[in-house]
Amino acid sequence: MFGICNLAIIPLRFEPSDKSEIVSQVLFGEHFKILEKRNQWSRIKLQYDDYEGWVDSKQYQVISEANYDQLSKETIILNSDLIEYITAPNNLLIPIPLGASLSFLNNNEINTQNYEFEGTKVNGIKDKKNLINTAYMYLNAPYLWGGKTPFGIDCSGFTQMVYKLNGYKLLRDASQQATQGEALSFIEESEPGDLAFFDNEEGNIIHVGIIMENNYIIHASGKVRIDRIDHLGIFNGEINKHTHKLRVIKKIV
Repeated sequence: MFGICNLAIIPLRFEPSDKSEIVSQVLFGEHFKILEKRNQWSRIKLQYDDYEGWVDSKQYQVISEANYDQLSKETIILNSDLIEYITAPNNLLIPIPLGASLSFLNNNEINTQNYEFEGTKVNGIKDKKNLINTAYMYLNAPYLWGGKTPFGIDCSGFTQMVYKLNGYKLLRDASQQATQGEALSFIEESEPGDLAFFDNEEGNIIHVGIIMENNYIIHASGKVRIDRIDHLGIFNGEINKHTHKLRVIKKIV
């Protein structure tokens, strides 16, 4: 079976329970495979990044395998404003966040409600320089474990969505993203838009941010914020100390 998110944002949980940890979110228009059904819950695998988790079976629309395959081949079209609205003939309004997918609206077999969108869209691969402009759109978004929107986002959700809006694919978690791209030897080799990864005492990658000009970094920690970065890691000027230990800088684009 296959499905598509027809609500603004739905939680993707670690276990089939409303009390379970939210590991990510499924945004409007994202499609997926349904791997298992258990009572009111469905275990799904997102087509975009193969991320798996449980969603409430009442919170998505079932689609055919043919429509799933067709959507998977099409260029991704995304909402490029902080928040916009999908409209329906009965004057129904569905708010959708930055990065929601609009690709299915032209498919009458999926878009059975005749939803329409009149806002700003983005698709295709953008110049790497645009990554920072997109990142600024999330500035001051509150940190939310598993979040992917300006209303709550985690560190890897932030980097994934910034890259996605510019036509580049990143995996979901920081440790997964660290397996992508080309490692740089020195911070001086980095360019705006490169990714910096940080580890804990056990050597596990636990954080990621986007390099800016002049040794600054934008990342989600408490909120999406801008701090200094050096060869040791992220330096928070407000508390006057390093908060994250640098492991590697990678060029993805």
